[in-house]
Amino acid sequence: MHRQRRRAGAHRATTATAAGSRPGDSVGRVNQVKNRLQALGLVDRAFANAGDDELAAVIEALGDEHRAALDELVQTDATPASVREAVGTGRMDGTMESVALILTDACLADCIEQLGDHADYPSSDELREVLPGIVERHGIGISRLMLASTVAGEAPASSIIRDLLKHDNLVKLPPAADRPISPMLETPKPDDPERAAIRAKRKELKKQKQEAARARREQSARDRRS
Repeated sequence: MHRQRRRAGAHRATTATAAGSRPGDSVGRVNQVKNRLQALGLVDRAFANAGDDELAAVIEALGDEHRAALDELVQTDATPASVREAVGTGRMDGTMESVALILTDACLADCIEQLGDHADYPSSDELREVLPGIVERHGIGISRLMLASTVAGEAPASSIIRDLLKHDNLVKLPPAADRPISPMLETPKPDDPERAAIRAKRKELKKQKQEAARARREQSARDRRS
């Protein structure tokens, strides 16, 4: 089925080109694929550089719903080893991203709360201001994974976060180790409805936490004026 889809896509692209599509369209598609692979590479590197103790701690801290979702993704009881195995075989089918979403949910929620009204479009300076506290509370490995996950999720601040992961002294990822590209090119699977549901729920939780943080700030301001 996936090969048929790729052949159908190639056929449509060839037909469109023959019909007079602009060369720039193809360049744009190539750049999108390149950026996508680079973003997934950041998540992969963040997983590789997260310690087993960090993974074990964040797995242990998961609530029942998150833990059940993680166990289902890794198809066994979630442990650092089973998570790494699932990530290693699921780089391109959405499994790696879904695992990262679950493991970094609390870290992301904390970051959103600290950023407050700047959470959707934070500047580099605003992120640098809150990241030391995030790293202190959640660990460097999970903090990097959270940042990489937001890049893969195409957050508005992806370019800023990508730069931090490359250059910031606190959260920059170590140089990538040489590893075969073939696992990244395994046969892709259709978008998983469960993964889409996780994304939708995470978006809703993000909105709720932003509103709660805003309400707390407004109440604090009213208290000060009283």
